Amino acid sequence: MERLPSVMSQNRVWYCLDCGKCSAVCPITRWETRQYTSPRLLVEKAVQGHPDEVLDDPLFWSCLTCKRCSELCPSGVYFSEFLRDARAMAQEKGQKGECSHSEVIQVWGRIMAHANPAQDRLGWIDGDLRVSHDSDVLYFVGCLPYYDALFKKIGCEGIEIARAAIRILNHLGIEPQVLADERCCGHDQLWEGDWETFQALARLNLEQIQASGAQQIVTTCPECARTLKLDYPRLVGGHPLRVFHLTEFLAQPGIGDRLNLKAEDMSPTVTYQDPCRLGRHLGVYDAPRQLMDRLGLHRIEMGRTGKASLCCGTSCWTQCGQVSKNIQVERLREAKATGAECLVTACVKCQIHFKCAQSDPALREELGIDIRDLTTLLAERLGDGTKAEPS
Repeated sequence: MERLPSVMSQNRVWYCLDCGKCSAVCPITRWETRQYTSPRLLVEKAVQGHPDEVLDDPLFWSCLTCKRCSELCPSGVYFSEFLRDARAMAQEKGQKGECSHSEVIQVWGRIMAHANPAQDRLGWIDGDLRVSHDSDVLYFVGCLPYYDALFKKIGCEGIEIARAAIRILNHLGIEPQVLADERCCGHDQLWEGDWETFQALARLNLEQIQASGAQQIVTTCPECARTLKLDYPRLVGGHPLRVFHLTEFLAQPGIGDRLNLKAEDMSPTVTYQDPCRLGRHLGVYDAPRQLMDRLGLHRIEMGRTGKASLCCGTSCWTQCGQVSKNIQVERLREAKATGAECLVTACVKCQIHFKCAQSDPALREELGIDIRDLTTLLAERLGDGTKAEPS
C-alpha cells in the first residue's frame, strides 16, 4: 500500500471535512453491525496513515461504490474511485474480498481474458432477429448469456433482455452488429481491484470494437455503458464510437419518436429503480422514465429516487451477505409501499439481486412484487404495423 498517498491525492481524499454527511446516507453504514464504519471513518484512517486499518475496515470490500456519498460531499471527494484504486493495490498484495456464488462469475471473467476462449456468443440469436456484419450500430451484449445460465432459476430475464433489445432495434430498421467473440466488459474486475484481468478484457474488446467499423455502441447493461464510455478511454485505450445505454439511445431526437408502441387498456402501476451506474455514474435519469410514460404506465416514485436512490445492495459479486440482503429487503419494502404492481429497472443486476432476496421463503409474501427490465417491457409493446425505416 506504498502508493496509498498518491491514490488519496488523485481522488481528493485529503479534502475531506469530516462532516459526516456521507455516514448519514451510506447503505452499508446503516446495516453493518459487526463494527461501526462509514466513508468518513475509512478516510480518516487513510489520512492518519494507517493502511492496515483501511484494509481491515468492513467497508473496504463491502462498499457498493454507488456514489451516494459523492452526491452530498461538499469537498468533492471521489470516495468510490479511491476504494477502487486502493483495492487494486490490495490485490497486488494478495488480498481480496469474499466472492459470492463460489467465485464462478469471477472465474468466467478470467477465462474470457484469454486470447482464444471457446465461446458461443451468438447461439441465443433467434431466427426472427436480424443482425448484420457492417451496421453502424454495435449491440454490446455483456454477460447476459452467462447470467441467464446462472440465474434463470430465480426468474432472471437474462438473454430475454438481449433478444428484446435486438427486436427494438429491428423495429427501428436497425440490424445491429453483435460481436461473435465479445468478452465481459471488465466492470467487476476493475471495481474489485483485479486490474490485470480488466486490462486484458478491455484490450480484447477494443480490438474487436475498433475493427467493427461501427459508429455507435448500444448496450442494455449500465455497467457496460459506464465501462465502455468512461473507463476504456481513460484507463486502457480510446475508441471512436459513441456509447449509449439503450434508454439513452431511444431518447435521442429522431429515434424514440419512431417507436410504434401499442397502448393497453389496463396498464400496470409501476415504480422505477435507478441503477447506480446509469444514474449517479452516468447521469441518466429522465430517459427511462420518458419511455415508461410513453408506454402509458402509471408511474409512482419511491421515497428515495433519482440521485438519492438506494442501491440494489451488492457490487462486483463481492461481500454479498446479510448486509446486502438487508439493503435489498429495505428497497423492496419501499417499492411495495408505493402500491405499484411492478418494479421496473434498466439493469439486469438490480433484477437478479432483488429476485434473489425475494426467493427467501420467509419473505416471499412480504416482498412479492413483479420485477421487470424496461427493455423487455418495451419489446412487448412494439406495434404490429410497418417497421420504421432506418435513418
